[in-house]
Amino acid sequence: MAVEETLAKITQDGASDIFIVAGLPLSYKRKGVFVEESEGKLMPADTAVLITEIYELAGGRDMTRLQKSGDDDFSFAIRGVARFRINTYKQRGSLSAVIRVITFNIPDPAERNIPQNIIEFADKKKGMVLVTGPAGSGKSTTLACMIDHINTTRHAHIITLEDPLEYLHMHKQSIVSQREVVTDTESYLTALRASLRQSPDVILLGEMRDYETMNVAMTAAETGHLILSTLHTIGASNTIDRIIDAFPPNQQHQIALQLSMVLQAVVSQQLVPSTDGGLVPAFEIMTLTPAIRNMIRESKVHQIDGMIYASAADDMIAMDTSLLNLYKEGKITDKTALTYATNAELLQKKIGLLNK
Repeated sequence: MAVEETLAKITQDGASDIFIVAGLPLSYKRKGVFVEESEGKLMPADTAVLITEIYELAGGRDMTRLQKSGDDDFSFAIRGVARFRINTYKQRGSLSAVIRVITFNIPDPAERNIPQNIIEFADKKKGMVLVTGPAGSGKSTTLACMIDHINTTRHAHIITLEDPLEYLHMHKQSIVSQREVVTDTESYLTALRASLRQSPDVILLGEMRDYETMNVAMTAAETGHLILSTLHTIGASNTIDRIIDAFPPNQQHQIALQLSMVLQAVVSQQLVPSTDGGLVPAFEIMTLTPAIRNMIRESKVHQIDGMIYASAADDMIAMDTSLLNLYKEGKITDKTALTYATNAELLQKKIGLLNK
């Protein structure tokens, strides 16, 4: 079977990720569980053929980068099937790939269990909103839903800077310019600087990878733009520490002051196994109140977790509270809640009180 037909078949079967690795059958993940597509194990020659065909599908992409550096990232679409985000790499001398399946349709936030108050952070006219979490936690999906909300409700110029593109946005009320790093621009930093001359209202920055990019992003947020971006951190306070610590020590106080003014919200998320055999997101939400802005300015970031945990508001919820709510609703087990908890001991006491 040709690789295009294989990808179409696996996608229709509900795959989220596809794995091409020598020594294993062609496999994919569906609802968090691995499924073997082929019976026989793939040999290095087999993976090389499959990956070469994938490069041909991606418009005849040059394989030099993969051969020289051992890694490559790109994306392509199969008409009527889906878009695919590819990471190819070498392991034990053979070519391998992990393929993320991205459907053409922008997800419905309600179907993905994304709370409406998170989507409404996109209504901010300026400042910075961060969506954080480990790789594969659904950050891109949350951001795509926020961009679609703006696109549907506002007249704005939205510029997305991604590596690679994951969701394709049609022009609705807004104009959406989507730029892919390497294909359309050399780097996040170059594209971000250029975007400030492109009359943007909203800038989606796929990832803040270094302090220079963070610095330009915060300046953009200060000057009246809404910046949406991601970090691979878990928890609001960890996110703030990660940004401040990325800068040289002599700049950190000034960055803390700047961050306290431009940051609007931090959403931290993770996907956890649900009782129906799938995955469900758990969210920590921090909205910047005057008290939290003051904690950032005065280098008291360690106190933020306690404030979030003590809050009863919908726009200020701790990760463990989110897990407890999912347990109450029967969407996850107590074991899952404790596995993914920030403070498992305290959460176990709360679960124990519920079960009395």
